[in-house]
Amino acid sequence: MTTALSSHTTEEVRALLAPPGGALLHELSHGLGGPYHVLLPEQFDTNSAAFRQAFAEAGVDGRVYYAKKANKAATFVERAAVHGLGVDVASHGELREALAAGVRGTDLVVTGPAKDDQLLRVAVLQGSLVAVDALDELDRLLTLAAELGRTAQVLLRRLPPGQPHSRFGLDDGELETALRRCRTEHVDMAGFSFHLSGYDIRERADLAAESVRLCTHARTLGLRADRVSVGGGFAVDYVDAESWSRFHESTRPEHFHAHKTFSGYYPYHSPVAGADALRALLATTPADESLSLAELLRTAGVTLLVEPGRALLDQAGCTVFRIQGTKERDGYAILTVDGSSLSLSEQWFDSEFLPDPVLVPYAREDLADAGPYPACVGAATCLESDMLTWRKIPFPVRPAAGDLLVYLNTAGYQMDSNESPFHELPLPPKVVIDTASSTSGPARPRWRLDRHP
Repeated sequence: MTTALSSHTTEEVRALLAPPGGALLHELSHGLGGPYHVLLPEQFDTNSAAFRQAFAEAGVDGRVYYAKKANKAATFVERAAVHGLGVDVASHGELREALAAGVRGTDLVVTGPAKDDQLLRVAVLQGSLVAVDALDELDRLLTLAAELGRTAQVLLRRLPPGQPHSRFGLDDGELETALRRCRTEHVDMAGFSFHLSGYDIRERADLAAESVRLCTHARTLGLRADRVSVGGGFAVDYVDAESWSRFHESTRPEHFHAHKTFSGYYPYHSPVAGADALRALLATTPADESLSLAELLRTAGVTLLVEPGRALLDQAGCTVFRIQGTKERDGYAILTVDGSSLSLSEQWFDSEFLPDPVLVPYAREDLADAGPYPACVGAATCLESDMLTWRKIPFPVRPAAGDLLVYLNTAGYQMDSNESPFHELPLPPKVVIDTASSTSGPARPRWRLDRHP
């Protein structure tokens, strides 16, 4: 039987899953008439405070930008505005939503390839940082700034040396050309940015140090160049090390429905994650340097920008489905739930969201039966490939129609990166859970719908 991969969780989530909290989840399932996402904004606050604390401990001037693409919910951008975080946006819609949530234009960084003129125009008017991805984009930005009589705030996005085939960023020759073009009015060249795939802290520190040296070079040309953005890439630790190792050692095709195989998985266990990964980055001594990255930044007077998405959303949400039916197949069950795999976006990457969903049974009498009961999870569409979980999960009791499956820690990228109203199924709404103090007793959860359409 497949290895259990129980997700790390928090006291707040455990209270929702256990009686009487489980009753609230069932009531929401009944009232909303389908699957839904739960959002926990207080955890977002905790995570953002941890990142800022990491900067303070290292004595580094740093700025945290929430990568909005990680979740469309309005509540997280609203929390970013309240706490003075920046927001990373990559479309006119994301920019508009951030401004509507109270984020100041000067607290936005606009990323993404080949940004259209409307997005660039509003970014210039709002004084937002623009991460320029190509020379023609820089030319359009400078033209717009001149027409508006404003100054464009620019980061030049570097092509990482280790990713020569990436479609993003400027190579060394293009960077030199861009620097020369920035020596004009209507542009304030604030510094450099880059984004690396994966979570290699050493690689990120080395490229950050090179970017600091580029800032020094740009200053000799009369440019401000006092900021470096390292993008995101701060891992999330979903499951414990022992379970993750056991999964890799023991997993076989027969542990998956239809012997499904995948080319790879997200690293669901990471020994250094979240704000601790930022601490490790700042403490790393880059190649060809004698000082740590933190010391290099302080010496050069460079501000470090980070743009975490998944890491700020760690434990800040979960996704709830109701089981509509079960059937037995070759010693395991196939569960069908009231939604689709498009609401767990890891499928977008031809992969699987591996942490076990938690079974929250509806009131019934057979809960004392000995388990485990292996089951995979299918969706309510007529496509063979529409599976939320191909892996045969070892549930502690037999799942039944009316029970809930709660996928934990899904706020980061899983909820809506790939959502679709296929089959005219409604998109799962987002329910914001607030823990409010009561003068007459313990704190009780209150809920509301997120205001994002």
